[in-house]
Amino acid sequence: MRALLCKSLDGPAALELADLPDPIAAKGQVIVAVRAAALNFFDTLITRGKYQHKPDLPFSPSGEIAGVVEAVGEGVSGLVPGDRVAAYLGWGGAREKISVAAEHLVHIPDGVNFQTASGVAITYGTALHGLRDRAKVRSGETVAVLGASGGAGLAAVEIAKLLGARVIAVASSPEKLEICRQHGADETLCYADTDLKTGLRELTNGIGVDVVYDCVGGPYAEPAIRAMAWEGRFLVVGFAAGEIPRLPLNLLLLKGCAALGVFWGEAVKRDVTRHRENLSQLLRWVADGNLEPRIGAVFPLERGVEALQLIDQRKAAGKIILEI
Repeated sequence: MRALLCKSLDGPAALELADLPDPIAAKGQVIVAVRAAALNFFDTLITRGKYQHKPDLPFSPSGEIAGVVEAVGEGVSGLVPGDRVAAYLGWGGAREKISVAAEHLVHIPDGVNFQTASGVAITYGTALHGLRDRAKVRSGETVAVLGASGGAGLAAVEIAKLLGARVIAVASSPEKLEICRQHGADETLCYADTDLKTGLRELTNGIGVDVVYDCVGGPYAEPAIRAMAWEGRFLVVGFAAGEIPRLPLNLLLLKGCAALGVFWGEAVKRDVTRHRENLSQLLRWVADGNLEPRIGAVFPLERGVEALQLIDQRKAAGKIILEI
């Protein structure tokens, strides 16, 4: 089988296409013939040894796949050859075949293609885990999404709407905010020319927002907390601004609010059942037409270097998929 391999930690440009022996299904494992593998920004880091996980060399990038069950190992039930499945792997998906623990696979509903199914686990999975599992968003609440125009932010906008929330999208330009509106945002706020605290309070008639989904960190975290409603929930998702903020804890006391970490990757490992339920829910929403993940470009496996460099150069608009 063919595989896109990282043999040295020199970034996407050093990836190589290689031939490897076909995997064999061990006990509890399933061989999946990969049809699509999604790429993410963390793949540019993991191929440089700068990600929190550092797999042994050589390895394949891509933490999300969709494909067809080719063989099942001893002890596997509920899966048979021919089943269409999707999975989150962490890494290793950019290859023609892969061995996956059966408990990590979910069935792909009819009407959902492999390309789309391969690209929902991480961004949408993080949003659903953060908003439903951690913040327990209720219908009618107001959710502010910081960094709303990025992949993680847009996913949060869409998931918050599906949970019945009123969504305020916060981004740095009118062009980015227009994209947020297209994805369902009810209100928008440009923090490049508006004070974040003042703007959020004005859009909530002085009450404040119930939930903040913060993908940005940096200087925006504190004013967002200052604009929260009583018993609000501040979700720590990421630090795209590059700075980890230091928060005055008296703000949490005065507002009776909570700061909640959203470490999706760790949550997947600790509660596989809930992860599978969430991924299945996301794929059902896609099948029903309630979610329409944006695919920016599709590349064949042999153009994997070019595909990942598109992300590395910040030129990707939507999910980048390898079709295998």
